[in-house]
This record gives sequence, structure tokens and C-alpha cells, in this order.
Amino acid sequence: MIFVFPNAGAIAAHVSDILIEKISSNPEVVLGLATGGTMEPVYSSFIQKAIKQQLDVSRLTSFNLDEYLGLHPSHHQSYSWYMHHHLFQHLPFNLKNCHVPSGIVDDPNNYCNSYSDAIQKAGGIELQLLGVGSNGHIGFNEPGTAFDSTCHVVELSPQTRIDNSRFFESGELVPDRALTMGMQDIMQAREIILIATGRQKAAAMALFVDNGVTTDVPFTILKKHNNAKILLDEEAAMLLSSHQYQYA
Repeated sequence: MIFVFPNAGAIAAHVSDILIEKISSNPEVVLGLATGGTMEPVYSSFIQKAIKQQLDVSRLTSFNLDEYLGLHPSHHQSYSWYMHHHLFQHLPFNLKNCHVPSGIVDDPNNYCNSYSDAIQKAGGIELQLLGVGSNGHIGFNEPGTAFDSTCHVVELSPQTRIDNSRFFESGELVPDRALTMGMQDIMQAREIILIATGRQKAAAMALFVDNGVTTDVPFTILKKHNNAKILLDEEAAMLLSSHQYQYA
């Protein structure tokens, strides 16, 4: 389940190949996408290969994991802006089918219900990409989130806001609430790839291997998925024993 690569670039090359294969074999595939620094080299590698191979991305559907509540899509720290800047603007996607939760909605709870419903109406997610927070959150599902949760509004933990503050301008407040796919939404994906790179993720990976399936460490739920892989670089695996992973 846990595979270690030499570095983040090797992971990006591997995952971008998987994305190319998924789309080539089924141009109407439904993908679950993530944001954050971990995903930037993945999207960069994918864009280069897709352009070179003239890959048709116009028919796929995508659903992003989460968005800050209260940030307009044009805000440079919104995940809508991130996806446009790091992926969507570089290839001929049909943006009508590229779904990023809106942080500007009148009724967030009703909107969340509609977002989960839209995933199901699209046929469910074939491949879900994930990163992981230092406290083990996936999406913005903080410790204590119920495993049967669907898309919902979440109060961000102090640790998550501290972790994400590096992306915001000095003195700019990190939003304290977000919309996120729920744990059930994530686990219903037919395949899951979680990527963790850098020594700052090593402690989270130690939590994963040292704990059973527990809401205290949300991403331990992946142990119950029959097609989930965790891809680490050597720094993220530095606290693990060699018998706990397979070297890719």
C-alpha cells in the first residue's frame, strides 16, 4: 500500500503517466483532483506529456476536494484560482465539467449536498488524488470527522490554518471555514492515490502506520479501501521502517 520513490519528481512522473493512461483509455473518465504544493509537480508533468501526446481532455469530468468558504474564485489563494493557474488554463478542458466547490454560496449546507449528488450523477470518481495534512486530514476532513460524512462545511483546526498560512500574504488571515468532500465521498472513488513529499509529512506517515483505522487520524480510513496507494518520497518516509513500505 505504501510505495517510496527517490524524490517528488519521480512521483510526479509516475502519477502523470497514470493520469495519461486513464484518460487515453476512457476520455470521459471522472477524476477527483486535489491542490497544494504536493500536486504542482504532478500537474506540471501531466501538462507536458498531454501536450506532447495531443491528449484529448475535453470530455473528462473532474471534481475538486475542497475550497475555502468566503474566498472568491478570483482570489489568488482560492482553489479555483489554483486549478486554473496550475492546470486548467494549459489544456483545452471543458470547464463546464471541471468542478471546484464554490466558496461564495448563500446556503453552504444545501450546496454541499448538491456537490455530493453531482459526483454520484456523474457516475462516481474513477481516480481520486489526495494530499495529506500534518494532522492526517484529507480534503479538509479534520480529526474527528465521521467516516460516513459527505460534502460538508468544516471549521479548520488551528494546526491546518498554521500549515496553510505560508500560502497567504503577510498579515492576511487564513479562512477559518471551508467546504470539503466528506470521507464517504472520498472512499467511494474506485481508486485512490495519496501523495506525501518532504520531511514535514514524515510525522503524519508515522501516525498512519502506528495507528489502526481511527477518526483521530483521518487518512487511516484508506486502510479499508481495496485500491488505495500511498506514494512517498524518501524524506516523507524517513520515520518508517523498511518493512513498512515497498521501494518503487
